[in-house]
Amino acid sequence: MGRNDLARHALGDNRPMSSTEPRLTALDALHRSLGATMTDFAGWDMPLRYGSERDEHNAVRTKAGLFDLSHMGEITVTGPQAAALLNFALVGNIASVAVGRARYTMICREDGGILDDLIVYRLAETEYMVVANASNAQVVLDALVERSAGFDAEVRDDRDAYALIAVQGPESPGILKSLTDADLDGLKYYAGLPGTVAGVPALIARTGYTGEDGFELFVKPEHAVELWQALTKAGEGVGLVPCGLSCRDTLRLEAGMPLYGHELSTELTPFDAGLGRVVKFEKEGDFVGRQALREALENLNHDVPRVLVGLIAEGRRVPRAGYAVVADGQVIGEVTSGAPSPTLGKPIAMAYVDAAYAAPGTSGVGVDIRGSHEPYEVVALPFYKRQK
Repeated sequence: MGRNDLARHALGDNRPMSSTEPRLTALDALHRSLGATMTDFAGWDMPLRYGSERDEHNAVRTKAGLFDLSHMGEITVTGPQAAALLNFALVGNIASVAVGRARYTMICREDGGILDDLIVYRLAETEYMVVANASNAQVVLDALVERSAGFDAEVRDDRDAYALIAVQGPESPGILKSLTDADLDGLKYYAGLPGTVAGVPALIARTGYTGEDGFELFVKPEHAVELWQALTKAGEGVGLVPCGLSCRDTLRLEAGMPLYGHELSTELTPFDAGLGRVVKFEKEGDFVGRQALREALENLNHDVPRVLVGLIAEGRRVPRAGYAVVADGQVIGEVTSGAPSPTLGKPIAMAYVDAAYAAPGTSGVGVDIRGSHEPYEVVALPFYKRQK
């Protein structure tokens, strides 16, 4: 961003000056004041880390971390047939979601390929909020608009209407309780309720992408700085730290959570990704991709080409996405995500491997790291599960 654009940014205009210039969240100046290392992510300038990504990771596992997730794409669907539209457009049974609850689901192409994985919140009887990944938000919006033809429902791009702040980790309920009178004890996982946090109106959702208990707070962009500062102050005594995208990635990897473009893509169906549970054939009416997904399920019963597994290194070398998984002198799969695991103290990876090598404990499996076959143990996902 050019320095002459600072005034524009200070006025809250976060739209890019050109298609090549990254978008800025409402917290951009605050991140920079905290010394964040920034990176371009899906067209947004986002904090990668503030200091040590290992320290940020460990804070979320043991205390609490604060994230700016304002790059996520919010799409509102309203109207008498909003539920029917979403049931047709997505693979899940969205009509069965109760008001105040949320559901993890996917939007697929006609051929069953995954366009994106989503969280859908039912805000009211005829109002839903679809939250898409930043890199796919426009694709999801376009698909929903196209699929809304013939339904008495409106699809609205609300990406500029929200800032999204997450507080994650075992101390997060206590931190939030000190700032709100909302019933957090009654707020279940994958539920959301309107309330105020530090005097700021918010949708308070008990969701996250870290494997820990935590909350995601949807607020107006003009309230983002005030809310971030209030959460920071409330968390001072319990070890809350600001966290960037780097530790968010290692946290979700340890928790076995898929990342679009790595474990999920248009080349894969939900069944290929081991997430066939999100496809609800029993729901009323047709939905986009039904026939192809039915065939994918039937094929799965006869032939499982590759399975998503966890790999734990015996040595210290870190596998990266795209590295070949090898056994018996042959390539048997490919790494989709890999990183050092602060919690396990070893490098870990998720990979798609031939079904014959997918059983936990399978020996003789390695990863080709620059020509050297490093030994890895095949394990069941997730690598880490929090104690409840």
